[in-house]
Amino acid sequence: MARQSAVRGGMGTNWLTDPDIPFSRNIILQLLLAVFVVFWIVMAISPTDRIQWLMENLLVVAAFFTLLFTYKAFRFSNLSYLLIFLFLCAHTFAAHYTYQNTPVDQWLKASFHLQRSYFDRVVHFLFGLLLAYPLRELLTRAAGLRNFWSYGIPVMAMLGFSALFENVEMGAALVAGQAGADYLGLQGDVFDTQKDMSLGFAGALISMITVAIILRKTKRTTPTRS
Repeated sequence: MARQSAVRGGMGTNWLTDPDIPFSRNIILQLLLAVFVVFWIVMAISPTDRIQWLMENLLVVAAFFTLLFTYKAFRFSNLSYLLIFLFLCAHTFAAHYTYQNTPVDQWLKASFHLQRSYFDRVVHFLFGLLLAYPLRELLTRAAGLRNFWSYGIPVMAMLGFSALFENVEMGAALVAGQAGADYLGLQGDVFDTQKDMSLGFAGALISMITVAIILRKTKRTTPTRS
């Protein structure tokens, strides 16, 4: 039987959106995996603060092995793996410099005389922007979500995950003393938690609006089969 060429969740199946490509033939996924492992090892060498690096990388390692061990049960598309890869790289890079001392922040402080580091805000925004799509893919394929709910639930879930992470940071700050306080990273802003959550929410909202527009245009231009 010929394989149908259209649509899982509204997007045509190809090398980027097809989740059924075996790993042995999936050059894109092989490349992403190899690059991330090498990048993570490089960023693990002489981080600015080893304790904070360990705390920041607990979730990275957990996410990596979760994706690895669940690969046979649920295989994401290459697009989702690419988005996850980009977020994990941004987080791994920031963890090496304890978020507050990245080269980006050092340049911003020197050039614009800023008092706080802002790369952490960028990563919170990327959390929603880059991970909402993989979550939508999981929900549409595994839970059968359709229409509005396939966009709305990922946005609200990313907001919930952002809130959960902020509570994890709070717990670490209470348990780990000064190291936990540095991990919390308020940098003197009493509304830091709310701003981080809002950025994650905004990123997810932008992501889902963009996906909805693309899928709607794709649906309009896809010829119907008789």
